[in-house]
Amino acid sequence: MTDPATDPATETFIAHRNLLFTVAYEMLGSAADAEDVLQETWLRWVKADLELVRDQRAYLVRITTRQALNRLRTMQRRREAYVGQWLPEPLLTAPDVAEDFELAESMSMAMLLVLETLSPTERAVFVLREVFDVGYDEIAEAVDKTPAAVRQIAHRARKHVDARRPRKAASASVSRAAVESFRRAIESGNPQDLLDVLAPEIVLLSDGGGVKRAALRPIIGADKVVRFYLGGSAKNGATITCEHTVLNGSPALAVHLNGELDGVMALHVEDTRITGLYYVRNPEKLTRLESETSLTLR
Repeated sequence: MTDPATDPATETFIAHRNLLFTVAYEMLGSAADAEDVLQETWLRWVKADLELVRDQRAYLVRITTRQALNRLRTMQRRREAYVGQWLPEPLLTAPDVAEDFELAESMSMAMLLVLETLSPTERAVFVLREVFDVGYDEIAEAVDKTPAAVRQIAHRARKHVDARRPRKAASASVSRAAVESFRRAIESGNPQDLLDVLAPEIVLLSDGGGVKRAALRPIIGADKVVRFYLGGSAKNGATITCEHTVLNGSPALAVHLNGELDGVMALHVEDTRITGLYYVRNPEKLTRLESETSLTLR
């Protein structure tokens, strides 16, 4: 019997697992679904004849992409019935991910929400080409299109994303400073302190999944965001405390009410002010906060 520790198929899969998870998560915005995709990829991988596989990394990425595409089409139907706004499932990531601008930008809540506006095939092509720098021929095999068709899809998806892409985020150090100012303002409950750190055009998105209170639509504008936040705080009368954390490669906050985790808040900072707030309260999406998720573009 083959020892799993020395089995070539197992060793190869483990060596590329972080990459495959990152590909699946970029396509799906859900860690739980990405893990399911990896399980399906593994089941197909162990049945492959490795002697016939010319490039094992490319082959694994191809299987993962196909399984993620199948899952994404199913998830779209599921999201149509979702209560309120849908936000990606946040991942606790190592602080050094925030220093890798390319990775942090591609994994940010703001960018994942832009990718949500693409069709499944457009998203797969964009992610593989723009994020992971996969060649057109390899992408064509993964999405069952011709290389010429993939080039057209990539061009269309790039234009779509560029038109909606958030402005370049501030550096990690500037973002951390803005998040700290926001943390102090939240805990103080002072409206002016909040207004000082929020951009006038800020957008707040909150996801309660129908389980916890959340705005059903985006809240736009600093004044409205402050009123919504302070109004909710006054109603529940709880003591609010926040802890710094790193979600999807960006500085973020874990929000506690009376010592209990209420949700996590990812932030998009431009210049020195916050332009995007993404508050995830749905308990089903708070399961990846205990240990760091390893991500890679290579």
